[in-house]
Amino acid sequence: MRVRLGTIIWTLLVLGGASLVGQVVRVLSVDVTDSPPTDQTTSYHNTTTSLDATLGTEDNNLMWFMQISDLHLSVFHDPSRATEFRKFASITTATIRPAVVLASGDLTDAKKVDMLGSQQYIEEWATYSDVLRNSGVLNLTVWLDIRGNHDNFNVPSLNSPNNYYQKYSVQGQNHPRSYLHTHTRGSLSVSFIAVDACLLPGPRRPFNFIGMVAPAEMDLLQELKVEASRRSNNTIWFGHYPTSCILAPKPGVRQVVGGHDSLAYLCGHLHTLGGLVYNMYTRQHTGALELELADWKDERVFRVAAIDHGLFSFTDVQHNTWPVILVTNPKHALFTMQHREPLHLTSHSTHIRVLLWSLSAITKARVRLDNSPNWLPLTHIEGPLYVAKWTPNLYSTGLHTLEVYAEDRSGRVQTVTQPFSLDGSQPSFRFWPRALLMSNVSMFFQFLFGIMVCLCVVPLCFVRYIHRLVLEQRRVRPKMRMWLGDLWMRKMWVLASVDRLFWPLVISAAYMPIGPWFIGEVLEGHVGVVFAWGTFVNSSYLPGSLTYGYGFFQMLTFHWPLMLAIAHCADFRFHSLFVDREYSFPRYLCRHLCPLILVTIQMITAYFFWLAYGTMALVLGPLRTWSAFLGLFLWYQATTLPRSAFRETAVVWTEPNKWVGSDQVTATSEL
Repeated sequence: MRVRLGTIIWTLLVLGGASLVGQVVRVLSVDVTDSPPTDQTTSYHNTTTSLDATLGTEDNNLMWFMQISDLHLSVFHDPSRATEFRKFASITTATIRPAVVLASGDLTDAKKVDMLGSQQYIEEWATYSDVLRNSGVLNLTVWLDIRGNHDNFNVPSLNSPNNYYQKYSVQGQNHPRSYLHTHTRGSLSVSFIAVDACLLPGPRRPFNFIGMVAPAEMDLLQELKVEASRRSNNTIWFGHYPTSCILAPKPGVRQVVGGHDSLAYLCGHLHTLGGLVYNMYTRQHTGALELELADWKDERVFRVAAIDHGLFSFTDVQHNTWPVILVTNPKHALFTMQHREPLHLTSHSTHIRVLLWSLSAITKARVRLDNSPNWLPLTHIEGPLYVAKWTPNLYSTGLHTLEVYAEDRSGRVQTVTQPFSLDGSQPSFRFWPRALLMSNVSMFFQFLFGIMVCLCVVPLCFVRYIHRLVLEQRRVRPKMRMWLGDLWMRKMWVLASVDRLFWPLVISAAYMPIGPWFIGEVLEGHVGVVFAWGTFVNSSYLPGSLTYGYGFFQMLTFHWPLMLAIAHCADFRFHSLFVDREYSFPRYLCRHLCPLILVTIQMITAYFFWLAYGTMALVLGPLRTWSAFLGLFLWYQATTLPRSAFRETAVVWTEPNKWVGSDQVTATSEL
């Protein structure tokens, strides 16, 4: 039995698609794949609480801290970022009085007034330093800051004069990169490990989005991890980049920050994906939580987290929202971590435990379970701790809800509702947060880039191969069932059969993953060469990451539509020469409008490249500038092709009696 080529192709596509779906499901699964050590199945390294301890009214073994991320303090844009940050440092922090504040990167904006160029501005760093030192926050708490990619724009080295982080940050003078801080309150010790994944050297934007942990930095993180286990009972990791945005040698940064003594990795960087995805939380395969925090820049959000007898809880709060409510027992069911927390303590607890803060005294505080009409009063114990007696046995199976109501003396009211369970029942993490935090962004971009390169090369080559078979009379010209499919097959056939169009398109697309994209000042005063697979600058090599995503969008928005536009133009020219057909003005306009739009957009992006990397990048820029000229060249060629360029095409797609011109017989004999 003869198997058709189309059947084979569709079978391969189905198998490949099924395999891809399987890989995606495996990556995004929140099932814990790392088994706990044998000595942790009945005990917990993460807590000093004994197995028979009771969660009641005591306030020992309780610590709370805060996180703020992506401040983007700017000398050009939105001065309210700084004024609100000053209120946060002087008022909010003084009200909550955390043991530690984590500032997880992008402390400054480092963008020029045009929002395209980038450099470090000492005024932005001076503002950051001034707020911290004049607000009094450094006298109230421990401020742990770390760099983000914006703090690393145009920074050639750690010792560079442009590295203002070392001078103006709180931790930069003593800890230029990753570091460890251990905080103790009573019998509870918590280690905070800062992960610096900034590129070294730090290029100017836009190719400074993905972080990287070099082998030496990975060794340091392993050492800090061991030291943290020796010093404390609980470990909190924090950094700017989500683990999905960090390149690292094996075993990978997720395995390091997700060790069995770790509770969570706290990060920022993604800015709610421009307001599309809020509450980016997940549980990694290691069993530890990864929690991305919305930015301060636009969202004005900060995080309050607590460790209560080894149970980790948190809430993300809009600034100037009071009272702030954080339930620590029973904790939110979505964020429970088996083998990392003493979850059995909740089943044996005597009291619901809630932390409340406000600018004025709390006057009303109550809690109810499963929407009961009967509210339980919350009694103030000490500091922010409020408790209410409960009977956990009544809620031993399934998911339940807990609602807290709080009101302060000024009449401000807040209500928080969250699920809890005592038997391990859990709701599901949402898909998009899991996709963004559990994937590998660099590999994802590589995959998309590879797909687009194939789409721009393989179809043309395949059609050209079929064209040769038809010319050699080894097969008949295929015909699509739908007229639209047949129409575009003819357009692509015309394009693939004309050498002066086919080869420039194929070579330019194949060049994208191989050749340099541009040569320019990747760092101010340092000429670099950028490829899809990496960047060479300042005697260093930076592996490709965001470059693949950039290449994908270049292929998607220029090369692929240019190929279709040139195919349409060439087909238009072919019919005007060989088929007796007149075209209306709208169709004539469409013939020229599409290439014109594509080339214009490409010229605009080339201008953006000039703003980002200078004149050299504009002139020596195959990615943007040369591609625009390629588009102009192909546009001109497709609209002015001579009759002789279509000789082979005419053999396949025309009949002699349909040809135009007095030289039909001559043309027939020639073809």
